[in-house]
Amino acid sequence: MSLQADFDRAAEDVRKLKTMPEDEELKELYGLYKQSVIGDIDIECPGLLDLKGKAKWEAWNLQKGLSKEDAMSAYISKAKELIEKYGI
Repeated sequence: MSLQADFDRAAEDVRKLKTMPEDEELKELYGLYKQSVIGDIDIECPGLLDLKGKAKWEAWNLQKGLSKEDAMSAYISKAKELIEKYGI
């Protein structure tokens, strides 16, 4: 399978986890997903009162500079780790 196909499959499988991952795990997945799909962050940081938006922005911003291919590989690895931990 191609990297894109593996990434799409991992993104699909992660939605089927039996248990919701911890917040830190979700933020890491989110940042890697956005970096894989869009690339470097292209939006301004949300205001202080938007805690969820700010956490998502920070997670994506941590991946800045990572190539889309490297982000996909890291996402696939993290997804496999979570699937082993939580099951599908």
